[in-house]
Amino acid sequence: MKKLISAFLVICMILSLASCEKKNDEPDAVFKPALDTETSCSITIAGSYDNFEALEAEFDRFNEIYPNVQLSYVKLDDYNNTLSTVLEGNDKPNIFFSYTWMFDNQNYDSVFEHMENLSDPGLKLNFDCIRPGLINYDDEGRLLMVPVFSRTYGMLVNNDLFEKEGLSVPTTYTELLSVCEEFRNKGYASPMMGYSQKSSSCFMYTVAYPLFAASLADNPEALALANDLDPAAGEYMRPALEAVEQLIQNGCIDLEACDLIEDNYTKVILRFFEGDVPMMICAGDTVSGTKKRESQSEAFSNAPFNYTFAPIPMAEDGGCFIDSPSIEFSVNKDCDNLDMTNEFMRFLISNIELNEMASVKRLVTPTKDLSFDSVYAPVAQIPSERTISPEVIGIKDPLTVQIRIAAFKVGKGELTIDEAVSMYGVLE
Repeated sequence: MKKLISAFLVICMILSLASCEKKNDEPDAVFKPALDTETSCSITIAGSYDNFEALEAEFDRFNEIYPNVQLSYVKLDDYNNTLSTVLEGNDKPNIFFSYTWMFDNQNYDSVFEHMENLSDPGLKLNFDCIRPGLINYDDEGRLLMVPVFSRTYGMLVNNDLFEKEGLSVPTTYTELLSVCEEFRNKGYASPMMGYSQKSSSCFMYTVAYPLFAASLADNPEALALANDLDPAAGEYMRPALEAVEQLIQNGCIDLEACDLIEDNYTKVILRFFEGDVPMMICAGDTVSGTKKRESQSEAFSNAPFNYTFAPIPMAEDGGCFIDSPSIEFSVNKDCDNLDMTNEFMRFLISNIELNEMASVKRLVTPTKDLSFDSVYAPVAQIPSERTISPEVIGIKDPLTVQIRIAAFKVGKGELTIDEAVSMYGVLE
């Protein structure tokens, strides 16, 4: 009987291990080619990046499966204005960058005419790995763009500096004001910093936009007014503008020191790497440049520190995670080698490949696996009720222009809050 029991246990163990091995082989991590792997053709992807090392790494991985497919990336000069012409030309790309702000813009009608419906079941593209808030269908129910990177707003946090001073990273607005005061008392002139020279990408907008979006998220009537640029919508900006003003007036941010930062990318990163800035306000796009610039900063090379990117806690229940597409890919349905183009898209749109590309570029992944990069771990902890997907709720680009300019002018003292509120719809 003991031998029988032992034999039975051994068999159960073998079956269990076999089952585990099978499960490990089943996820979408294992890409199975659907076309002849000896196919020879070329695929071109057109975009606005100067270089795209992360995508080129994907080319190499795809070539392990399809060695005779030549893939290339090309940057188009003046991308937004030349894309429609290029798509009509002889050397039209197979895949091209696209953006949600192109919707409802007549200048891009001809671009949309070239876009393939990626939700066509026959293409067998699986979007389950992508966060639902990033998937946007047009009025006809077609999916014409698929996100490969996403965007959000927040702050780079010097965790070692907080630990050195015996302080905790703030999770509420009250804690944020308190910790800024404590840093100032310890000799830090500007506990928070950010780019402030121009309205585009300024820290004022990065602070104000999530608050404004949150005020509109559960108020369809207010959102409609804001999208229509109705002056009555200005009142919904007020809390966000008051928050910007309070951060400056309370000494959380030294505006003069911020004005010395010349851009919201390289200069913001290098200033943060000096090691004396507890919190640097910026967008996720800025964070993408941190890994490469660690070695370019003498200060960071000499005294490296642990840092993460987190939403700015501008409310008592924490910060908002603004979940928007950054770069999206569209397939040119009129291109050569359409079958292989779709095969590359099927390869790329998977948890492993999208995370791999985001890791190289250090942008926010569009997948549900937000914590795969430790820099973005705080973002992954934001609860769903504090996550806002602007494209899903219907926030349009003209609205964002108004809050961007209002926040900048209020922060600079060029307008009072009352003036900015009353000018909603005509700010430029």
